[in-house]
Amino acid sequence: MTKLKVCMLGAFAVGKTSLVQRYVHSIFDEKYQTTLGVKIDQKSLLLDDHPVELILWDLAGEDEFVKVRSTYLRGSAGAVLVADGTRGETLNTVFELKDKLDAEVGEIPMVLLINKSDISDRWNIDVYQLKLLRDAGWHIIETSALSNDKVEHAFETLARRMLTVTA
Repeated sequence: MTKLKVCMLGAFAVGKTSLVQRYVHSIFDEKYQTTLGVKIDQKSLLLDDHPVELILWDLAGEDEFVKVRSTYLRGSAGAVLVADGTRGETLNTVFELKDKLDAEVGEIPMVLLINKSDISDRWNIDVYQLKLLRDAGWHIIETSALSNDKVEHAFETLARRMLTVTA
């Protein structure tokens, strides 16, 4: 079995914990859960007859008061960067965290999740900016932890990308 550490990174309250809970436990909790430090979950899956165990490090959201600790990033095989579609400024936090991740562990496979696709009519993410990111090679998936839209797909996409690098 291949074990892969994945860091969940994003601004405060973008839905990182909700995405992990939906993926690992098939649940969604309406109550906001603040992550303090790091919460670790595991999910086993089979990809093309290859057993994989994702070790998901759900890191506390970054804001002006709380910064992601570099030590939490070490040993990461991949990353899930999360932005809230209804809060365009959370995409700027993603860029800062990507730079921090690259500085700490180098370039590793990652996916950018634009969360809350269930309320995409209220999004204020710059669509042109997303197009530029896609053109630059970013793998972007629009997800919803609430409706479970593309959550499993997002994690499996990252797992496949990580396996390609580690193979």
